[in-house]
Amino acid sequence: MASKDDFIELGSSGLGKTSGFVIDEFIAELRGIRGARVYREMSDNDPVVGAMVYAIEKLILAIKWEVAPYQDGDQPVKKKDQKNADFLEECMYDMSESWSAMVSQILSFLVYGYAFCEIVYKKRVSPDSKNGEKRSKYTDGKIGWRKIALRGQETLWDWVFDANGGVRAFQQQDPYADKGLVTIPIEKGLLFRTANPRNNPEGRSILRNAYRPWKFKKTIEEIEAVGIERDLAGLPVAYVPPSMLSSAATTAEVSARNAMQDLIRRIKRNENEGVLFPLAYDEQGRELYKLTLLNSGGTRQFNTDAVVQRYDQRIAMTVLADFILLGHDKVGSFSLGASKIDLFTSAIQQIADTIADTFNDHAIPRLFKLNGLDTTRLPEIKAGEITHVDLGVLGDFVSKMTAAGAMQPDTAMDNYLRGLANLPPRSEEEGGMMAPQGMDPLMGGQQPAGAPPAGAPPAPPAGAPAGAPPADATASSPNFFEMAVQQEQQKGG
Repeated sequence: MASKDDFIELGSSGLGKTSGFVIDEFIAELRGIRGARVYREMSDNDPVVGAMVYAIEKLILAIKWEVAPYQDGDQPVKKKDQKNADFLEECMYDMSESWSAMVSQILSFLVYGYAFCEIVYKKRVSPDSKNGEKRSKYTDGKIGWRKIALRGQETLWDWVFDANGGVRAFQQQDPYADKGLVTIPIEKGLLFRTANPRNNPEGRSILRNAYRPWKFKKTIEEIEAVGIERDLAGLPVAYVPPSMLSSAATTAEVSARNAMQDLIRRIKRNENEGVLFPLAYDEQGRELYKLTLLNSGGTRQFNTDAVVQRYDQRIAMTVLADFILLGHDKVGSFSLGASKIDLFTSAIQQIADTIADTFNDHAIPRLFKLNGLDTTRLPEIKAGEITHVDLGVLGDFVSKMTAAGAMQPDTAMDNYLRGLANLPPRSEEEGGMMAPQGMDPLMGGQQPAGAPPAGAPPAPPAGAPAGAPPADATASSPNFFEMAVQQEQQKGG
C-alpha cells in the first residue's frame, strides 16, 4: 500500500539559487545577464563560433516540420483525429510571423542555454480585422496562436520558483520598454533548453565548454594586434628631467609628467598621427625633453598563428563541428570529415526533436484545452529527419546487396534512392527498378532453370528472322539501380 511519502517530494535538485537568481555557474562572469552578454559577444564576434551557430541554425531551419495525427497503433487515422491535425497545422502557419522566423528566435537557446517564449493567443475572426487579437486567415471563431514571442535573455530579472524548485514564472525587466517588472507565468510561456541540469531554467549554453579557449584566444589576438602595432610604430620612449619623476615633484612637474605619459600611450600609426612636443634646453644647452621610438630588435618568440589555430579547433570540437576547419590548415581527410558530419547532424536532430517535444508537451495541450477539444487524442509536431548520405557509399552498398540477392529492387526503392539524390521520381511508363542479371525478385533472388537472366534484353518474337529486334526493346529505359549494378559488374570484370 502506498504511503503519504510516496506522493510528496522529499529531496531537492541541488540547484544553486538565491532570491530567484540562479547562481549554479561557478564562473561568476557567466551568471545571469553578465553571462548572456558574454555568450552574445562570443557568437557575434568570433568567426569560428559564428560559423558553428550559423551551421546549426540553417540545418534546423531547413527541416520540414510536419503534423502527425493521433493514431491507435496500426489502425487507420480517424476522421476527427485528422481534423485535429489539420487545425494544428493551420495554427502553425497562421501567426503574425512565419513558423521559420519563430523557430529562428527559439534557436537563440543554443547561445544562451535557454529561450523563454510567451504564447499570445487570438480569436480567428477575419483576415481583414484591424485588431491583431482577431486577425486570421480563418473565420471559424476558434482560438489560435497569434505569436510565440521570444523574451530576450538579457532582459531576465529573475525566476519565480515553487517550494520544490519548479519554475512558476519568468520575471522580465526590459530597460527599453516602459512596463517595469513584468511577471509571465509559466502557463503562458514555453521554456526551451538545450539541457536541463538540476532543473536549471537557464539550461546550458552550447558555448559553455568553448568559453575557456575563446577567452585565451581573444587575449592572444589582442596582444598580437598590439604587438604588431608596436612593431610598426616602435615603442615610444620619453626622456624627462629626473625631478619630474621624483616623489618631491612640484604640481606643475606632475602635471607635465602625466601629459607625457598620456602622449606616449596614444601614439599610433594612422591618419591622425603626429606629435606636438616642447623644445627646451638647460643651462648647459642640453635638451630637457626628448621623444624617441625604439624598434623591435628581432622577431616574436611564439608562433601565435599556431596557438590561435589550436584554440579554434578546441572551440569547434565542443559542438562536434571541427569538420568546418578541414582544409583550412591543409590537414584532415574527407572520410574523417564525413564521419564527423554524421555525429554533428545526429546532435542537431536531437535539438530539433527537443523543440518539437516542448510544443507537444505544453503548447498543444493548452491550445486544444482553450478550444474545448479532446486533449486525450492530440496530434503531434514532428521534426523532419536531417540526413547526410554519401551517395557513392550508398550506391556501392545497394549494388553489392542486390547482386548477392540479399535485397530486392522495386519501385519504392528506386524512388527513395532518387529522392536522396534530388532526382525526380520514376514515371509509371518507365516502370520500377529492375533486378540485376541472374536474379528474379519473385524467386528469392534465384533465376529459374532455362529462363533468360532477369534484366537481360527480351528474346525476339517467335518466328522472327535472325537478328530481329526484341519484341519490347523500347518498352523500358535504364534505371538508377540497373546502372549502378552494371557499373559494379564492370569493376569486378
